Amino acid sequence: MPVADYKTYVKMLESASKNKFAYPAINVSNIESANAALLAFAEAKSDGIIQVSTGGGKHASGAGVGNEVLGAISIAQHIHLMADKYPVYVALHTDHCQANKVESFLKPLIAETAKRRAAGQKNLFNSHMFDGSELPLDQNLALAKELLILCSQNEIILEVEAGVVGGEEDGVNNEGTPADKLYTTPADMVEVQKQLSTVPNAKFMFAATFGNVHGVYKPGNVKLKPTILRDGQAAVVKAFGEAARFFLVFHGGSGSSQEEIHETLEYGVIKMNIDTDTQYTFTRPIVDHIMKNYDGVLKIEAEVGNKKVYDPRAYMKKAERGMADRIKEACQDLRSTGKTIYTA
Repeated sequence: MPVADYKTYVKMLESASKNKFAYPAINVSNIESANAALLAFAEAKSDGIIQVSTGGGKHASGAGVGNEVLGAISIAQHIHLMADKYPVYVALHTDHCQANKVESFLKPLIAETAKRRAAGQKNLFNSHMFDGSELPLDQNLALAKELLILCSQNEIILEVEAGVVGGEEDGVNNEGTPADKLYTTPADMVEVQKQLSTVPNAKFMFAATFGNVHGVYKPGNVKLKPTILRDGQAAVVKAFGEAARFFLVFHGGSGSSQEEIHETLEYGVIKMNIDTDTQYTFTRPIVDHIMKNYDGVLKIEAEVGNKKVYDPRAYMKKAERGMADRIKEACQDLRSTGKTIYTA
């Protein structure tokens, strides 16, 4: 599974749009979670997206370094090495980057890809997300356009967002956001297309908000309005034609019903971010291992414990398997199972 090049990535997104399915976009922060995503996509015969947030990058660089950019590069390099061993495509993406981290995170990663391209090497990342949703729309789009120009020069797809995803994720807390800010309007979507379509030869994805909330919520507690996506797409098509239809991204899907997920696919969602659920299914097998092997993982009452069970490899492989199984469920929910465009 080679990491997709630009043309292949575009074909992936076009295939999802045409056939009304979406790719799970899996947040990873270490080698085991990256390996879980690769394994799951291969077993599901689904192409997919693996992504790193600023916090994930910082974690991956280790406590002694704490550098978001270096950690993201490290994970991306690992995935480039391992991806060739699997018969599906993956794309590499960076998740939410707020305006205050564009200079310290996003631009250095774009520059890293530019440096590699100049040396005849493949792109490090295939796409990046700029989250300017906290800004007024005109400021959001002005910065997005600047970044889209940089991305298009390096065959990188940019993801942008207008409207706020509620809840808390990766240290960014949007709890208490006024309800009207959780819903992107058709006028917002028209303006996004109007502004960003002026960048020649550029491709972008759009995270419109329709009540999405990051974090853990029971089914029914998140009030989604998927028809916002339908109405926004219709307004864009009316203004600019069918070719202007967005590649839409679904953030904050935890607690969403399968019916709601499938409805969004009808309206053009081709990427759904998954983090909270995979974090749980990574950690749950570790807890199970520790509880069942308590006397072995601890040296109790002067005993020596059991190396076979306190060896981190014993429980990390279970974590990888647990996370992989959850990703395979996501492939089923998003209808990407069996739809790889990879051919040997």
